[in-house]
Amino acid sequence: MPGSPYTDLDRPPLSAARLRRALIAPHGPWRRLELRVQTPSTNAEVADAARAGEPEGLVVTAEQQTAGRGRRGRTWQSPPRAGIAASVLLRPGVAVTERNWPPAPPAGYGWLPLLAGVALVEAVARLAELDAGLKWPNDLLVNGAKCAGVLAEAVPATAPTAPPAVVVGMGLNVTLRADELPVNPTGLPATSLQLAGATATDRDPLLRALLRSFAEWYDRWRRAGGDAVASGLREAYLDACHTVGRPVRVLLPGGEELTGEATGVDADGQLLVATATGERRLAAGDVLHLR
Repeated sequence: MPGSPYTDLDRPPLSAARLRRALIAPHGPWRRLELRVQTPSTNAEVADAARAGEPEGLVVTAEQQTAGRGRRGRTWQSPPRAGIAASVLLRPGVAVTERNWPPAPPAGYGWLPLLAGVALVEAVARLAELDAGLKWPNDLLVNGAKCAGVLAEAVPATAPTAPPAVVVGMGLNVTLRADELPVNPTGLPATSLQLAGATATDRDPLLRALLRSFAEWYDRWRRAGGDAVASGLREAYLDACHTVGRPVRVLLPGGEELTGEATGVDADGQLLVATATGERRLAAGDVLHLR
């Protein structure tokens, strides 16, 4: 039947009912989950919900995004049901007494997209059985090619003294074929789990694993007051990061370029790069791994 979600058997539709049973409280870690057949952007939907006062714990996932966004205004799109597109609403600056979550300081919010990267690595390693790693800050690499990305955005509160909300969006290429892969403007080739030889490409368990891993790390980070070191998040990130220890070229947001060796990631999530003129601490930038 034309338009049916079952016309491509490699790409069956997700079930909102099954996902909610697995992921929504009291049986799961999230508060509310919405599944869209199509949406311009899951991040935009969650940001709108945050501005309307939606509590923490909303998940919006979509079978297809028509205007998905990546870092620096880039697009993130794929055919229907060929990938995972999910965004979550977090309010890390609000204490949650029943969970033993003190408010996290805004200075630590930069760890949230890196946390999402760790969750992607764990989900792909566990379900797809692929050796995945991260290119700083949060691009998922499989066999040296980009398979997923993360976009985190702060949403200012309506009250002047209230902390901002944070929307974290995750996009994972699952069954994209070679002729469907996006072109990366930084030159890094793209791939999908299927092209990389994944043992499993069922999006339902992949999405469950991703959201559970994210929730587990977020719980640890919140219990530690937003401290990436005390929560173990920084150690887990360094274990997954393929950038540290390599020569790199970095394109900075203002257009400046620098080259050097990536030597570490500091307690604030910044990349440390040893250059000919000294160490640089980078909060943002496009990294290219050099041979």
